[in-house]
Amino acid sequence: MPDKLTEIMAWKRAEIAPVVRPVPLAELAALHASLPSPPSFAAALRRPDGQLAVIAEIKRRSPSAGAIATGIAAPVQAARYRASAASALSVLTDEKYFGGTLEDLVAVTTHFHQSPPALPCIRKDFFVHPIQVLQARQAGASAILIIVRALTDDEITILHAAAQAAGLDALFEIHNDSELARALAHGAKIIGVNNRDLAIFTTDLGLSERLIPQFPKHIIAVSESGIHTAADATRVRVAGAHAVLVGEALMKSPDPAALIASFRPVPTPPQP
Repeated sequence: MPDKLTEIMAWKRAEIAPVVRPVPLAELAALHASLPSPPSFAAALRRPDGQLAVIAEIKRRSPSAGAIATGIAAPVQAARYRASAASALSVLTDEKYFGGTLEDLVAVTTHFHQSPPALPCIRKDFFVHPIQVLQARQAGASAILIIVRALTDDEITILHAAAQAAGLDALFEIHNDSELARALAHGAKIIGVNNRDLAIFTTDLGLSERLIPQFPKHIIAVSESGIHTAADATRVRVAGAHAVLVGEALMKSPDPAALIASFRPVPTPPQP
């Protein structure tokens, strides 16, 4: 069976090749200093009430699910998610495989600027070069994605340093024990277990249940993919997840507020 992630990464490298140029850390730091600071992605994932944070994803299609909501306008969906008490947003900006664009992220962050409050947004894409980090910061993102499986250690080092210089958080995405070790070696502070194998697109929540308990206590733990029901959310919360990243289920839901609320159990009232 072909490795879909390898295919996507090869396409991404070819796609950005025309705009690739050296991006010094000093340039990213200057850009960060010249722009308003984005809301903190990391802070949004550690809710003060201890409940599960929900990263709501804007995703029109995917290689695994096909068409999901191809006609949706990104700012409209972002407003729905904010009204539904999402903690943060994930905005897919890959067009070929997921139907998103960088303009979607710009439209969402512009909407929040014009109609506050803003939710932190992660630019969800296949990062391979600091130019994409620069684009993310210019577009108003709060965080970038680093897919550990898809990158060399040198590439991870460069991307993480670029994110830090630009004032962005980085979500390190892993799928197994060796990738967890690599993420920790690179100083990751937010680690997401992708329950979907991006090579063959099978999903198993057992990955979060096995890997998240191995995270050091200071790591913000995110469970990604395969979260459709309250029972799914409970499984990964019990495993130690601080947040879930949910795309397909929320995009298809007629009532995203109810679905998000179902992921957060009602606190037990204090005993007299």
